[in-house]
This record gives sequence, C-alpha cells and structure tokens, in this order.
Amino acid sequence: MVEFAGAHVVVTGGTGALGTAVVGALRAAGAVCHIPNLVAHEADAFAYASDPGVHLARGVELTDATAVKKFYQSVPQLWASVHLAGGFAMAPIAEISTADFEAQLRMNALTCFMCTQAAVAGIRARSEPGPGGARGGRIVNVAARPALEPRTGAGMVAYAASKAAVAALTQTLGEELAEEQIWVNAVAPSILDTPANRAAMPDADFTRWVALDAIAAVIGFLASPQNGATRGAVLPVYGGA
Repeated sequence: MVEFAGAHVVVTGGTGALGTAVVGALRAAGAVCHIPNLVAHEADAFAYASDPGVHLARGVELTDATAVKKFYQSVPQLWASVHLAGGFAMAPIAEISTADFEAQLRMNALTCFMCTQAAVAGIRARSEPGPGGARGGRIVNVAARPALEPRTGAGMVAYAASKAAVAALTQTLGEELAEEQIWVNAVAPSILDTPANRAAMPDADFTRWVALDAIAAVIGFLASPQNGATRGAVLPVYGGA
C-alpha cells in the first residue's frame, strides 16, 4: 500500500484534470500537497481548495526562474515533486512558427527542468528523514507517447520534441541523482480520458484511453517511499490505445 505519512509533495499543474486526480490519490495516501497555480479559473473550481492538507499558491509562473525558486523555498521538508504542468499544440511543420516551437519547449521542457532543479535543492535541504525514515526523495515528470515513439508525433513535432526533452532529462537525472536516492522517473501517457479530450474527439472510443485514476495511481507509486528501486524510467501508460 502506498503511504506518504504526512510527507510534503509539490504537484505542478495540480488544479487541472490530471492534477486533481493525482492530488486526490496523494491525499488519500496521507501526503500534504503544495500546488503552484497560474490559471485562476482552475483554482476557483479546484475540488481540494478547502482541504487543509492542500496548500494552493496562486500567481506562480513556472517559466520564471525567480518565481519557481521562491515557491519551492516556501515548501517545508520537501519529499517529492510531481511535474504535470505543460501544454499541447498540434500543427504540421509548415504551420509552426519559431515562436510556436519555443512556446512548447518553454511550457513542457523548461518548466520541467526548472521545477526539477528547484525540487532537488529542496530535497537536499530537508532536515528530517522522509516517510518511514527514507533517504532522498522522488521526482516524477510527464513525458508522452511521442517521446518514446517519435513517429506517433507526426503532425505535432514541437510537442513531440519538447516531451522528448522531458524524457531525456528524466533518464539523465535518474542516473546523476541515484547515489542520493533521489529517484527521478516519468510517465509517458497516450491519450488521457479528460473532458477536454472528449470534447476535442467526440467520436473516439473513450474506453481505449487512459483513465485519470489509473495514471494517478502510477504517479503516486513512483512518488512514494514504497518505490524503493525504480529510477530513470519513462514508463508507457497507454491503456488500450
């Protein structure tokens, strides 16, 4: 059974559809969640806004290094950081501007890098043992299927490239931080069963998509002290797709 025993966990993108499912899973396992938020309407409708075990920080821009550092420094005794924040854009190569490509890199790869860097500093600064006396900490990123299978990213090259960077960062740091027992891993989902995806693809077979509670369970395990060995992995989470 996954058990966080009051451990402090950051969840970027925590007020979104996937984030809400992840926060729910973490809270059920006893984690204290810290969530940076920039999208006001998501925060206003957030299901866990009044939960005393959830700390919501509004107005945090995750592409701003100063804001990221300040946010992470406000989190006490950091055990884990889960990086769900990002964005999606789909267009053929002839329709992608340099600004579009850079925007995908900033939303997906740069935010992941800066949050991971700040999380490592926070974990290293922790003065108390982790849950159950565990050393180190946990970092979980979100790549995507095109990061593992680039041909599936045809028509979305900027998104695929940005998520491939997330996968490379995960594998690199999984090795670099191993001796400190800071396990860095990522999930690589296919299509998530969210309201936005259903609206965008109303004729799809939703039963083949990845349920949010299913991927939240995978993320929860990777972020937990019960994950005693897995590091540097980019795990396919494809469901029936």
